Amino acid sequence: MKIIECEQRSAEWHQARSGVPSASEFDKIVTSYGSPSKQRQKYMYELVGQKLGALPEESYTNKAIENGILREAEAREMYSRDVKPVTQVGFCIHDEGYGASPDGLVEEDGLVEIKCPILSTHIEYLIKQKLPTDYVQQVQGQLLVTGRKYNDFISFFPNLRPLVVRVYRDEKFISLLRKELLQFIKELNELYERLK
Repeated sequence: MKIIECEQRSAEWHQARSGVPSASEFDKIVTSYGSPSKQRQKYMYELVGQKLGALPEESYTNKAIENGILREAEAREMYSRDVKPVTQVGFCIHDEGYGASPDGLVEEDGLVEIKCPILSTHIEYLIKQKLPTDYVQQVQGQLLVTGRKYNDFISFFPNLRPLVVRVYRDEKFISLLRKELLQFIKELNELYERLK
């Protein structure tokens, strides 16, 4: 694995991710059950376009998303103070061609993935006390890319207690995910060769 040291969401970070399947988008390749996603083809076309030189399209944003991005640093600071120190990282690229942007590395074996959702969603996460299904592919994908043993999923909302759920490697799911990623990258590269 290679780590590209840069600030996340910077121009350098966008460049590093361009044309590379990334853990935050693995749900567009495979479902949380390990079967192909209905968004697979569209995501492949998007990555082929980037490999051909197109700039990544602007992603959707709103006030809640912007607030979540701002609160991420506060959540990371809380975890570093109360649990273990976190080292920020840019983009991690696996030797097999897929990548991830974890919200932080923890010592030699861990990662953190921070979400700062709206209030009602944070309360729902506190009630359920488990990794939300929406993030299975991202969290396990980050473990695949980095080779680390656990990923602490954090849900954070100011003035409320945070949720910290330790998620260990699910080797069965990781094996399915890796198989789907390798097939996806093979098709992606073939399509790129055809269109360049």
